[in-house]
Amino acid sequence: MNKQLFFICFLFFCTYTYGQRIVTDTITRTATINHTANGNQVVFTPETPILNQIAGAPKAFYTHFWEFGDGNYSTEENPKHIYKNKGEYNVKLWATNNYDTGKPPTTRPKKVAITNVTTEYEEIASMDEDFILKRNREPVPDQEMVVVLSYKNIKDYVTNGKLYLFYNELKYKANNFELIETRTHHNENKVSTDEFAFTYNIENTKTYLASSTNELVKTSEAIQDSTEKTNLPLTIQESKTLYKNWRLLEFGNMNPNEERNIFFSLKTTPEMVKDTSAIISVRGIYVPDANYDNHKVKDMEMEIVTSHDPNKMSSNGTFMNYRLVRFKTLKYKVKFQNNGEGPARTIRLETDIPDMLDKSTIKVLDMYPKCDICPKREVLYSCLDTSFTDTQAIFTFKNIYLPGSEQKNVKEYDSTKGFVKYSIKFAKDFHKKSTKSRTAIIFDKNDPIITNYSTTRFSPGISIGAKVGVNSFSDLKNSDSYFFGVTISPYKSYRWYWQIELMNNFHKYNADTFVNEQFVDDAQGFRYLQRTTTNVSYENIDWDIPVLVRYNLNNYVGLGAGLQTTFSLNEKQDRTIFIEQFESDAADAPTFNTITNNTNETNSFVNLRTSVVLDATAGFSRIGPSLGARYVLNLENNFNYWQFYAIWKF
Repeated sequence: MNKQLFFICFLFFCTYTYGQRIVTDTITRTATINHTANGNQVVFTPETPILNQIAGAPKAFYTHFWEFGDGNYSTEENPKHIYKNKGEYNVKLWATNNYDTGKPPTTRPKKVAITNVTTEYEEIASMDEDFILKRNREPVPDQEMVVVLSYKNIKDYVTNGKLYLFYNELKYKANNFELIETRTHHNENKVSTDEFAFTYNIENTKTYLASSTNELVKTSEAIQDSTEKTNLPLTIQESKTLYKNWRLLEFGNMNPNEERNIFFSLKTTPEMVKDTSAIISVRGIYVPDANYDNHKVKDMEMEIVTSHDPNKMSSNGTFMNYRLVRFKTLKYKVKFQNNGEGPARTIRLETDIPDMLDKSTIKVLDMYPKCDICPKREVLYSCLDTSFTDTQAIFTFKNIYLPGSEQKNVKEYDSTKGFVKYSIKFAKDFHKKSTKSRTAIIFDKNDPIITNYSTTRFSPGISIGAKVGVNSFSDLKNSDSYFFGVTISPYKSYRWYWQIELMNNFHKYNADTFVNEQFVDDAQGFRYLQRTTTNVSYENIDWDIPVLVRYNLNNYVGLGAGLQTTFSLNEKQDRTIFIEQFESDAADAPTFNTITNNTNETNSFVNLRTSVVLDATAGFSRIGPSLGARYVLNLENNFNYWQFYAIWKF
């Protein structure tokens, strides 16, 4: 009885403990929302954990993104917001830790109740364009980020329209994002993603200028394409060829000059692109009037990061196809932020240029602060100067004003950030080697800030080769052997590389003649000499499968060694037995009888053997035609041979 009571108590204790463990708060690093309300006017204050400074980096700081629960947002640290109506609002905060070693703190939403309206609400126009995509932070694997889709009715009548968000690019194998929540505040309705409806009507009014072309700007060509377009079916179809997933929303009853925001929470997946200098994108499409197919497209590029660092270098050449790269123009972007207490007047970016790239092809595509390119003479106005050393390109902003994040009266952190975006082409002759480059950022005369490495890597790329030649068997009689087949190796191999081949061999030869003489006694006791001559000929179809490790001494000579497996796919054996019977054993004794026997035998998948191969080629060793010689050393007698061939790698 006591044992049963003890067992019941033990089960109760375990159940209670487990239940308590489930509800225990496991969040260890949090930011808290504090607020002070005066009627419908609320001041918000974040309470954030202490920052863990990255050694050697500028001073760590937080940036903030607030959602007030009524469709409005702010990036100020201590925003003041006026609510239009009474009600209960769900306020959210995302605090991003810059130059900090930990993860961003997690913030629990807070309910804010507005019970009376004491301050008049005033609609304030904040959008310079009618369609904008923004984000609260750069994507980090396994973290949440917010994409804000803002749209405005610039027409002089009430409109109903559509909004599209495309994400997860098809060029990446794994999904980069999971859409975990869509927050709307103006009754926007989610529509099935299969229901793409078009009007095939175009509005040609002065209030909305339609594009005369159907071209779409590629994601890699512009961060945000503000060109107005007219062929909506073409835009949707082209977007579906670039992205795996999309979200379609419909909106209605939008008054002239009204502005609205939609908030998408995207969770970056652990499997997203691991390279911290890769550029990924999302696409937004805005159809302001559902009666027409006129629309706008915005492509927002983002750099994948492992920590939130405003000073960063990124590239669209993270992973490239080497076969097509000669026709590709690389694009780099160097971002920086002035974290000082005062403005920066001169900013110098010392950027590494890998040897495989041609510095003379550099073109500045965009920059901030916006300014002209410096002429060769000294000037007093703001400009961007570009100069070169043997290994670097140096971009220098001269006579500019970039405020510091710690500067008084600076509330918008984006105003303290800048960037240079440039393109560069590959040199005429380069090898398939991974590269990495980074930038030293110097604000005025301060110590340099070093960015992350921006890497370029090449996909393996497969080269298919056509090979034909002859085999020379010095130890076989009447040997006649030729072959053809294919090779597989990395495209434009540099130094060390592997190569696999499949060769079809057609081989005819004769085996050694075997002669046997013996005395035979017949039934009557007569003794005679019998000579038996055996001849065997072979006609084989063999498959050779060599696996080699090769090394290119230069662009014209290559060496290789490896193992080869050979088996006869089909072996035809013709055996002829010729019997001669002599009257005596004398050399000139006449024959009194001859007998000839012929037999045929066919076998498949026989004669499995392994050989060592040594190889040399001369010609175009990386790609194109070359001639080669190979020695095949087999452990069986009579099967060592030379191979002479021509090969063309594509």
